[in-house]
Amino acid sequence: MADPVIADTKPVVTTLEAGDYYWCTCGQSANQPFCDGGHKGTDFTPMKFTLEAQKQVALCACKHTNKPPFCDGAHTSL
Repeated sequence: MADPVIADTKPVVTTLEAGDYYWCTCGQSANQPFCDGGHKGTDFTPMKFTLEAQKQVALCACKHTNKPPFCDGAHTSL
């Protein structure tokens, strides 16, 4: 499998409502950090995650986290 595109070297910090979301794993989405279908034709698929309540989150944009979809600081070593 190819490496994902690094969309940014810092996380996307935002408050999300409860519900289902699809995190971009390929780094090619124009709607980072969420999937917009930019992975079509690659081996990547979006990652579904669910929030049970409104929450502030730091979503990984470098695509190298070990705790997807959340930032774990992996961008600091890129």
